Amino acid sequence: MNRYMSRFVIIAILLLLLVAYVACHTWAVAPLPRWGKGLLVALGIVFFSLEFVTFTPLMDRLPLNAASMVYNIGNKTVIILFYLLMAFLLLDLGRLLHIVPRTLLHDNGYTFAALVLLMLGIFIYASIHYNHKVRVPLTVDAKGKVDKPLTIVMASDLHIGYHNRRADLSRWIDMINSENPDLILIAGDIIDMSYRPVVEEDMAAEFRRLKAPVYACLGNHEYYSGEPNAERFYREAGINLLIDSAAHYKSIAIIGRDDRTNPKRKALKDLVADSALFTILLDHQPYHLEEAEAAGIDFQLSGHTHRGQIWPLSWITDALYECSWGSHQRGQTRYYVSSGLGIWGAKFRIGTQSEYIVADIH
Repeated sequence: MNRYMSRFVIIAILLLLLVAYVACHTWAVAPLPRWGKGLLVALGIVFFSLEFVTFTPLMDRLPLNAASMVYNIGNKTVIILFYLLMAFLLLDLGRLLHIVPRTLLHDNGYTFAALVLLMLGIFIYASIHYNHKVRVPLTVDAKGKVDKPLTIVMASDLHIGYHNRRADLSRWIDMINSENPDLILIAGDIIDMSYRPVVEEDMAAEFRRLKAPVYACLGNHEYYSGEPNAERFYREAGINLLIDSAAHYKSIAIIGRDDRTNPKRKALKDLVADSALFTILLDHQPYHLEEAEAAGIDFQLSGHTHRGQIWPLSWITDALYECSWGSHQRGQTRYYVSSGLGIWGAKFRIGTQSEYIVADIH
């Protein structure tokens, strides 16, 4: 069993335990007859089970709209169950501390209504917040290495696919074009999990509307969707894909690292050629930031973390990474780790933001 399958099995077991705990508490608290309780719990389990379908070949055989519905329902249900889990854990803790009376957790209409309203409020907000894309202005000192000021739009983690469809991408392209950038950089995970929806909706045509040169590196999701498929899509989209290679744009050197999913990717020190140029590194996963500092990189753009997407998972990413989101500095090297323009899974943002960066290089 490889490490990815092992992780999948562990996550599946944890999710099943989550569902069992929430199902038992939902059954207990719902002020409904037995058939009503059973129907409510059964619907939750059916919706949750769609999450597992999203990882199977069946997704690419379903009609596109049906596959999109399965993806969205399954992934959103997982997040809703996670928040119900936290709510029930707090109620159980209150009961153990004799703060919450036992009657509040058994056939109680007030508790049930409060939970329903709480979940509706949280996830209506989370959906609206996800769709609001935050413009992050950034001023970068090029240390005299550029001939004239440049405006660069930077982004990562678009995750176009069954949930972020062509209509979403079209809005993002318009938003980027409105900045009139000289250059556009994307730090991986343009494609979500499957190559099929980006082809069927001809999303490459949207990227061809961009009014500035585009350079990008691979992310781990490009490997999930099939790295050769990703390369083909990038060519069709007019995106300059850098895989352990470098390109020049005016007085800027752009280095694109292969994703660390590939254990045979080159060492960063072997990719740096001309230190006289202002050098920007695209490296999807923000591990080992000291490598960019040691290699004399001026600016590194990364993504991948999404900053956990929802609270309190942001606490975990903050603990795991030296920088899980935002600006960072190491010696003479400047970093920006983006929480992503799009998102993987449920289109919810709680305590994090969907963003793109507008960098003024002076």
